This record gives sequence, C-alpha cells and structure tokens, in this order.
Amino acid sequence: MASTFGTNVRVSIFGQSHAPAVGVVVDGLPAGFAPDWDGLRAFMRRRAPGQTLLSTQRTEADLFEVLSGISEGKLCGAPLCMVIKNTDTRGQDYAGLKNTPRPGHADWPAQVKYRGHQDAAGGGHFSGRLTAPLCLAGGLIIQLLAQQGIRVGAHIARIADVEDTPFDPMAPQLDDLQDGYLRVLDARTGERMAAAIDAARLALDSVGGVVECAVTGLPVGVGQPMFDGLENRIAQAIFAIPAVRGIAFGSGFGAAGLRGSQHNDEYALDDAGRVTTRTNRHGGVLGGLSTGMPLLFNAAFKPTASIFKPQRTVDLARGQEAELALKGRHDPCIVPRAVPVVEAVTALAVYDLYLDYVKEQAYGIE
Repeated sequence: MASTFGTNVRVSIFGQSHAPAVGVVVDGLPAGFAPDWDGLRAFMRRRAPGQTLLSTQRTEADLFEVLSGISEGKLCGAPLCMVIKNTDTRGQDYAGLKNTPRPGHADWPAQVKYRGHQDAAGGGHFSGRLTAPLCLAGGLIIQLLAQQGIRVGAHIARIADVEDTPFDPMAPQLDDLQDGYLRVLDARTGERMAAAIDAARLALDSVGGVVECAVTGLPVGVGQPMFDGLENRIAQAIFAIPAVRGIAFGSGFGAAGLRGSQHNDEYALDDAGRVTTRTNRHGGVLGGLSTGMPLLFNAAFKPTASIFKPQRTVDLARGQEAELALKGRHDPCIVPRAVPVVEAVTALAVYDLYLDYVKEQAYGIE
C-alpha cells in the first residue's frame, strides 16, 4: 500500500482513520526556509472537523507535531516528519463492516485486495481523515510558492444545485474569498448552500458539489508534454482526495460543444509588451505547459457515501443480501472541508513541476 507523491519533493502519507495518529513525511524541501507555523495552523483549521452541524461531529483539533526536519526554526534539509494524533475515535461504530461493505465506499475491493486484513474502522487508510496530513504538506508548500509570487486559492463553485459566482478566468478574485466554513465569493450563495446541506442532513442523506481552483503567477512553460503535463500531475494529486469523481480544466467539457473559432484564445500583447491571450478558455495550460494565464480547473465531488438511510448490501459471512444501517459521525457534504485540500494537493503538484522549471531555466531544457 504505497501513498507517495512527487519527484523533486516526495510526500508520503501514513496512518489510518482510527489509528493513534496520521502523518506525513516530506523529503526534498529547501533547507533554510522558516515555515509560518501560525499560518499553517490557520490553514489546518479550515479542514478540521466538528466546526458546525453541517459537518461531522467528530471533534479533532488537527494539532500537529513536528518530529524531524527542523533546526533552529528552519528547514534543515532532513526529511520533515509531522504527525497529528487522532483524539476522538470510535472504532466500535464500524464493527462488522468487513462483512457488510458500505455502498459507495472501497470496503469491498479492499476486502478482496488485502484478503480481509485491511483496517475497516472509519475506512482505515482510505478515509478522508488522511487529507489532514495532505493539508500539512500542501499548506507548507503554499508558503513556498508564495515566495515565488505564485498563489493558490479555491472556493465552492457549487453544492447540490446552488452555484457560486465563478472565478474571473482572466483575474481570479482570490482576495474576495469569504472567510468561514463555506468559502465562497458570494455570501448570500453560501447561505443557500448551507440550507441545501442541512436539508440533506435532516433527510439522513448527503449532497455533493464542485470546487473551483485557481493558480496565479505561474511563469510560461511549467510542466512537460505527454505524461508529466501540468494537468496530468494536478489530476493525479486531486484524485488522492476521497470522493473526487472528475476534473476539468478551463472550459472543460463545455469545449466539446464549441467550434474552434469559439474556443481558441487569440494571442495579444499586454501594455508591457508581453504575450498574453485575450480570453482564457484553455484554463492556463496547453500541451501540458503553463501559458502564463491563470490556471483554472473544477473538481467534482460525489455526495458523501456514508448516509444514515438504510441501504442494501451483502453479508459476506452468510453469503446473502442484507440491509445496512450505518452508525458513526459523517459529513452530509464533504465539499466545504475539501476546499483547502484541493488547494493543498494542487500546490504539491505545481511546486514539484515548478522545481523542474527552475532547473531547466538554470541549466537548459534537456
């Protein structure tokens, strides 16, 4: 079971939902950088559970401890290891799930792959709990990108059928994002989203949605053609987030209904004489390479698989169909807490490729 990502900066995630702790080891970070720990703690609070009735009532502060990689307050070049203790676990809520796999979860394929030895409590290593250490690594790398003038930001584009104001593809409104549990551009839209989530919760059900993410400040040429394209790496990282069902860059699937004359972004010169495009339907990436325009994509999240309505499953021990009534504490919508996770994994992918770009500029493209 490998959970490692990256080439220049390697990120390894460990732990399980109801194990003593979850954590991350990050190797390849630049020595001498002084992390903003208060800023990282604030970033982690955006993902933390138990903040509102609209989220799971599992209470985890997501306080982290640094075990290695720091000397005198700065990165020292050794692998950075950070852990988060799990303090509010209820493994008993998941008793018997190895025999009755939950609809919408990885319980059944994991049962087959690991021959019944997997940790089933809370989904084990498949749980959304593992997005906490992802945020630790990505939150730190967001700080490193900021030093290069590169910003990463996301908002809830949609929950159920309620849509927020989209980012301006030419100049995403990162400074206008609302603080709070529902990170949106339009506060009134956030209120309607909250009502949609609460209606699903009261119905013992769940809803999904879409997160829109933007990266600004990328120079032209970050990425590679073919298999290591900017879209490829971001997509790989995004699909590490449980419940992601799809990703679309720029105009995405909408491009299929357009003519080339409608979809192409014509080139132009800005006031400083730099090459730009008049529109940004391509979403800031062509041929796997950044174009200098804002990078934009949407990630689709399915409704939370853990719902309290009775569902049909199979009793593997008895070899017969059965009814399943879940216990535990679950988000009626995971999208609000997924926003910082999208930002974090995007930063991981972008920074890894950005380091390639820096080497190429210094030594020439090979």
